[in-house]
Amino acid sequence: MIALLLQLFWTFFLIGMFTFGGGYAMLSLIQAEVVIEHAWLTESTFADIVAISQMTPGPVGINCATYVGYDVLTSAGAGHLMGVIGSLTATLAITLPSFLIVLMLVRFYTRVKGSPVFESVMSVIRPAVVGLIGAAAVILCLKVDWNGLVPSLGIVEENFPDWKSWCLAAAAFVAAFRFKVNPILIILVAGVLGLLLY
Repeated sequence: MIALLLQLFWTFFLIGMFTFGGGYAMLSLIQAEVVIEHAWLTESTFADIVAISQMTPGPVGINCATYVGYDVLTSAGAGHLMGVIGSLTATLAITLPSFLIVLMLVRFYTRVKGSPVFESVMSVIRPAVVGLIGAAAVILCLKVDWNGLVPSLGIVEENFPDWKSWCLAAAAFVAAFRFKVNPILIILVAGVLGLLLY
């Protein structure tokens, strides 16, 4: 079992190190390693794990690693306790690379903070980040193609289906921006209102 834990750790460490693009980008690499390369799980079991990972809170890639770690150990004949250790091993392994990279960036930041060159670079990056967030908001609100803000076929289609959706979005914005309501409370209230309205 120790050899399997070490193999599990190394596999998920590499996945965490070389996956870019967030949790959903990790899923194909996890599937390639767990189902195809090592044959620890079947396709159907992996599909079930992905479905559960999407329904539970937290990043889907990390949730998937947690469930896979448990399932790999218990499928190999280990008990519940070893399954939990497998979950912890896979979760630690997939998050460790990001933690180490952020730690190095923090050390770098403390050294260059206050440097005129660094401040100049950040003054250019900040507006770009605002633009990217604004572009993401537009893409979520309108169905646009990747060639820009001109919708396909010249027709502007809204992802918000009706006036009730716009009212909910506006109320959430006012609650967060003007009244500083806790975002979790906003999500819960919006979910309940969405169920009642639709």
